[in-house]
Amino acid sequence: MTALPDPHDFIGIGLGPFNLGLACLTEPIGELNGVFLESKPDFEWHAGMFLEGAHLQTPFMSDLVTMADPTSPYSFLNYLKERGRLYSFYIRENFYPLRTEYNDYCRWAAAKLSSVRFGQTVRSVTYEEGDALYTVRTDDSVFRARHLVLGTGTPPYIPEPCQGLGGDLLHNSRYVQEKAALQAKESITLVGSGQSAAEIYYDLLSEIDVHGYRLNWVTRSPRFFPLEYTKLTLEMTSPEYVDYFHALPEETRYRLESGQKGLFKGIDGELIDAIFDLLYQKNLPGPVPTRLLTNSSLHTAAYDEATGTYTLGLRQEEQDKDYSLTTHGLILATGYKYTPPAFLEPIAGRLRHDSRGRFDVARNYSIDTTGRGVFLQNAGTHTHSITSPDLGMGAYRNAYIIGELLGREYYPVEKSIAFQEFAI
Repeated sequence: MTALPDPHDFIGIGLGPFNLGLACLTEPIGELNGVFLESKPDFEWHAGMFLEGAHLQTPFMSDLVTMADPTSPYSFLNYLKERGRLYSFYIRENFYPLRTEYNDYCRWAAAKLSSVRFGQTVRSVTYEEGDALYTVRTDDSVFRARHLVLGTGTPPYIPEPCQGLGGDLLHNSRYVQEKAALQAKESITLVGSGQSAAEIYYDLLSEIDVHGYRLNWVTRSPRFFPLEYTKLTLEMTSPEYVDYFHALPEETRYRLESGQKGLFKGIDGELIDAIFDLLYQKNLPGPVPTRLLTNSSLHTAAYDEATGTYTLGLRQEEQDKDYSLTTHGLILATGYKYTPPAFLEPIAGRLRHDSRGRFDVARNYSIDTTGRGVFLQNAGTHTHSITSPDLGMGAYRNAYIIGELLGREYYPVEKSIAFQEFAI
């Protein structure tokens, strides 16, 4: 009989920035023995959106570790120092790392860690009552631990009318890889209104006269909303606001969640202005074949294989009028939506859900019935508000989870940072 492996204190499943940050912060803690499992062969973060000049919407201090441990060797500044680019970054006088730069930083950090296992696709998770251990099975290995930290991320969201549609439509997560094929088409339509949609539109508009395609940008939003990045709004990414938001009634939290998207899904204001300036420049010789269509929600979609075209059934919401749009290329910049991984099904009875079927994420980020066995990274905008996807709050959440794993505070967690009061 094959001997079972010695148990770890915890297993991290998935290696996006948040679990990678947890790996960095737990690496020097001798009391914690953890392992991180990632199905990809190496770290990769939104490679399909590595557009030239694209940068993070949060400053470099929102790296993997700094907000929990500014002295960590896994900081972005230490990465720059080892890469010989610290002075260049300093002279650049721009707090926002390039997206490709941030990905390289994460790969640099992952390569230094002893706890990371790439090429490990998790197939099932079970719970052994007698040993009080979770058993995680991959294709070729078995791991056991007392705790799990889920960091599988949010997969690309495809709107219902476009699911199984056929043809070569793509989600923006594959834009860079498919850009050349797109630009060979007669027409391209982009659906969505966030930062990714704006970056793609600017990129395609920049080369519209080179390739000669028609370009449409469709959004159901009434306008192209800028990301709200004022300092008092940023105080909502704080421990106090998490406390306040989490304590609200469930229905109130869901109402707020739907109304707060502009606080983390808006477009960088400078990019909006750059798009207008580029439109102005491109239109000087004559009208450019591009349309920006707001208030237009997607209701139906059909694909004609013979002509290689998509017909989108749209509704102008404020006028309550239906219309259609035909296009050869279709890009869905429709965001990401959390889906519980199938490997959790064997332990579904140990996980808490709210009245809408989503994970009931406790204030300490746990989702299991014991309140300290399974922790969730991201996927908690309905319980922890805009702090859930925010890179700057990742180190805070990890410091909190580490405290739960150890039973005591290891990285001091700020309790009060905001000038404003959220609760009466």
